Amino acid sequence: MPAITLPDGSVRSFEGAVTGTMVAASIGPGLAKAALAMELDGKLVDLATEIRADARLRFVTRKDAEALELIRHDCAHVLAEAVQELFPGTQVTIGPPIENGFYYDFSRNEPFTPDDFAAIEAKMREIIARNAPFVRTEVAREDAIKLFTDKGERFKVELIRDLPASETISLYGQGDWVDLCRGPHMRGTGDVGTAFKLMKVAGAYWRGKSDNPVLSRIYGTAWRDQKELDAYLHMLEEAEKRDHRRIGREMHLFHQQEEATGSVFWHPKGWKLYRTVEDYMRRRLDDAGYVEVKTPQVLDRKLWEASGHWENYRKNMFMATVEDRDEAHKLLALKPMNCPCHVLVFNQGIRSYRELPLRMAEFGACHRYEPSGALHGIMRVRAFTQDDAHIFCEESQIADETVRFVALLSRVYRDLGFDSFQVKFSDRPEQRAGDDGIWDRAEGALQEACRIAGVAYELNPGEGAFYGPKLEFVLRDAIGRDWQCGTLQVDFVLPERLGAEYVAEDGTRKRPVMLHRAILGSFERFLGILIEQYAGRFPLWLAPVQVVVATIVDDAADYARQVAAQMQAAGIRVELDLRNEKINRKVVDHIEQRVPVLAVLGRREAEDGKVVLRRLPGREQENVSLAEAVAMLKREAVAPDLRP
Repeated sequence: MPAITLPDGSVRSFEGAVTGTMVAASIGPGLAKAALAMELDGKLVDLATEIRADARLRFVTRKDAEALELIRHDCAHVLAEAVQELFPGTQVTIGPPIENGFYYDFSRNEPFTPDDFAAIEAKMREIIARNAPFVRTEVAREDAIKLFTDKGERFKVELIRDLPASETISLYGQGDWVDLCRGPHMRGTGDVGTAFKLMKVAGAYWRGKSDNPVLSRIYGTAWRDQKELDAYLHMLEEAEKRDHRRIGREMHLFHQQEEATGSVFWHPKGWKLYRTVEDYMRRRLDDAGYVEVKTPQVLDRKLWEASGHWENYRKNMFMATVEDRDEAHKLLALKPMNCPCHVLVFNQGIRSYRELPLRMAEFGACHRYEPSGALHGIMRVRAFTQDDAHIFCEESQIADETVRFVALLSRVYRDLGFDSFQVKFSDRPEQRAGDDGIWDRAEGALQEACRIAGVAYELNPGEGAFYGPKLEFVLRDAIGRDWQCGTLQVDFVLPERLGAEYVAEDGTRKRPVMLHRAILGSFERFLGILIEQYAGRFPLWLAPVQVVVATIVDDAADYARQVAAQMQAAGIRVELDLRNEKINRKVVDHIEQRVPVLAVLGRREAEDGKVVLRRLPGREQENVSLAEAVAMLKREAVAPDLRP
C-alpha cells in the first residue's frame, strides 16, 4: 500500500502498485492531461513506471525545465524513425539531447544534405500526429543483440555488447519502431509538438574515434512551443549578424590563417581596440592597488612538475626541446598560465605580513593546446593574453579581498556595457591536488567570503580548478547568450608546493593564501564578446576610429585637414576621407565600417568654420562650430574611468 508524498506535503495512499499516470488521474483531469513524466525520489522516470513502495513524487509538465530535455530526446527518436522510413537501409547509432536541441548519427552510403530536411521534417510531423505511445521493455542482452542483428543494426549491437554486465537493457518502442534507450520518455510522440526544426548536417566519427566509420549527423532544435522556437531562431539570426569573425573582416580588425593556427594577426584598427581596453584595465588595476609584473613565457619542466600542472595539465601544454653545452635535451614548456611565475616573484626576498595583501597583476601571454576542431575565431585560440592577477593574502583577508574584487569586476563590466552577471560556485573536481582537509578550508573560506560580499551563486559541482574552488562570473550579452569570463579562485595548494611564505606578526613563517583572479579572462575572447555585444558599433570611447572627416567637394580638402588635425590634437581617433565620391557613397561606406561619427564638410562649412556632425548609422545631423565639435567629441570620447 504505497503512500505517495507530493511536493505540497500532501500524501496519497493506494491499495496496490500504481503508475504515475494513475496518480496524476487521481489528483485531477488537468494534471492527467499536463503531466509528461515524473520525478520519483529525485530520479526522472516515465509516467508508466510502477510505484510499489512509499515514495516522493513530482510531476513534470511542459512548463518545467526538465520538459525541454524530454522534448529534445523524444524528438531525436522521432527523427530516427522518420529517416528510416524515408531512407530504408540507413542504420541508426546514437541521438542524445544537447544544449538547445538534439542530434542523431546515421550510417548511410550517401551522406544527408540540407536538401533532405523538408521531407524528413514532414515525415516527423506525420509521426508526431500519430501520437504513438512510448513503451519501455526490458530484455535479456542476447535477445537485444538478436533483435538488432536481425534488423541489420550493427552499431546498436556493438553498443549492447559494450554495456557493463550489470546494465539493464531497455528498449523503447513508438508504434512499430524500436530503439535501444535508457529513457525516460514522455507519454507518446504527440508530446513532442511541432516546435522543432532541423538545422544542419555534419560528419562525425563513430564513437568519436578517427579510425572508425564516418557517420552523417543531423542536428535539430526543439522547444516547448512555436514562440520559443521563433525566439531561438531570431537569436541565431542576430548571432550570425554579430559574428565577430565576419565583423572583424569587414572592419579590418584582425585575421587568422593556417600558418599560425589558433593565433590572431591584429590589424591597426583591431590593435587600437585591444590597446584601448588594455589601457583602461591597467588604469583600473592601478587605482585598485595592484602592482604589475612581467614574467617569462618559456620555463623549465621542473617548475610545472613542482606546481602540479605537469600532472594535471600536461595535455594542454606546448613543449620545446633545446640542446646546449650545459644541458642537452632540456625540456621547456610555454606557460599555459601565469600563476607559478607569480609565486616565484613573491618568493624573492623575505616577505612580511605588512606587505599583505599583495595584489600582483600581469597581462601575461599564454599558450594552450586546443584541438583544431575546438578553435573558434578569437573566442577559442591557442595563443592569448590574460588579464591575470594573484592576490597573496592571509586567510583572514579572503573575505575583504573578495568584496574588493567583486566591486572592481562590477565596475569594469558596467563600463564595458554589461549591467549584470550571474555567479557560479565550482567546488572540488575529481582530479585535484591537496587533501580533503585543505579543500574543506578553501571551500568554506570562499563560501563565507560570498556571504560577507553579498554574492548569491548557484552551485556548479565538480568544476573547480585542480588546486582550489572558484567563483565563475557569467555575463549575458545583448541577445541573451551567456559567457563565463571572470573568475576568483582560492588556492591553499600552490603556495605550499612552491614554498611561498611570509613572516607573520608573531615572527613565525606562514604560507600565504593565493587568490587567482581574472575579470576579462582572455583579452582575445573578451574582445570577441565585445564585438558581438555591440555588433561592431562600439561606444565612442572604444571605437578604433571615432570620427571620419569627409568632404563633399574638393574645395573643402584643406579645411578637412585642419579639422582632422585639431581633433587628433584633442586625442580623438580620426581619419580623413577626401575621395572623389558622392557624399551618399561615403556615408554608406562608413556605416558599413561602423564608424560612430561622420564630420561632413562642404564649401559653406569651410567658409564658416563649421562642421556637420552625423551620428551613424542614423540620419540626424547637427551643424556646429569646429571648436564646439572638438570639445563635444572630446568629452564623449573619454573612457568611463576618466570621466568627472
